[in-house]
Amino acid sequence: PPLHFLMPYPTEDSNEWPVLRRWDVPWEWQTVVLSMVGCGVSFALTGLVEQSILQYVGFSAAGATIDEKAEILFLGQLSVTAVVLGVIFSITNTFRPFPEDVFRYDVKEPFKLQNGWLLWAGIGLFGAVISIALVGAAMTYLNGAPPEREKDSLVLLLPLIGSSTLSTAYLVGITGVLAPILEETVFRGFLMVSLTKWFPTPVCVILSAAVFAFAHLTPDQFPQLFVLGVALGFTYAQTRNLLAPITIHAFWNSGVILLLTFLQLQGYDIKELLGAS
Repeated sequence: PPLHFLMPYPTEDSNEWPVLRRWDVPWEWQTVVLSMVGCGVSFALTGLVEQSILQYVGFSAAGATIDEKAEILFLGQLSVTAVVLGVIFSITNTFRPFPEDVFRYDVKEPFKLQNGWLLWAGIGLFGAVISIALVGAAMTYLNGAPPEREKDSLVLLLPLIGSSTLSTAYLVGITGVLAPILEETVFRGFLMVSLTKWFPTPVCVILSAAVFAFAHLTPDQFPQLFVLGVALGFTYAQTRNLLAPITIHAFWNSGVILLLTFLQLQGYDIKELLGAS
């Protein structure tokens, strides 16, 4: 039949490996589409509203201090996180109570061998670092030069990095707390889980990783972001706990900022280290 691919797969036997088991998804494809479109629209609208408010109150980036700029970035990320998560939880609210492994943030048993969230976050982070390093080396070999996008992004953040304790705290709050909670809840906690209603879990890991990488709108960084998304997805499938991919994502995002802050405080020239002019 034409819609056969949309028919839910039967739930796998509980004796299978965790990364192969599907979730018991309580909603249908209409909810998935509505939620993802709602997330995208609310993300864009929140950004527009923020810009309008800043213009209305007379905020000028040219005349703002470094700490004020960092504070604006933090408040912007906070509002986007609250609005987008509010949209996704509002749409799925009618399906409560959720199965226990849907939207699960559980701090218990962090080092349990089978699915301890902190243990597997460490394993996943190690795997992600190795895999992304290999991808970066392969891209350098094929292209003859390292990709510039990440370097450029870091250069743009240089005025905020290490300029003060407050601005550094704001940046870590954005990259190490708010962004990981938002992105892991949307791309792994909702999208990846939802897709397992129709596709095997490893396929859903790959599909959600591709959407995750594409959503960043940085084509030069797509391979690295895709590999990171795959590591995040398999870690989540193993633990069924969103704290695992959130932890990996947090360390990945904030690690560079903390490292550069440390090096700058030690007297190193960060621009020279990044190869920036």
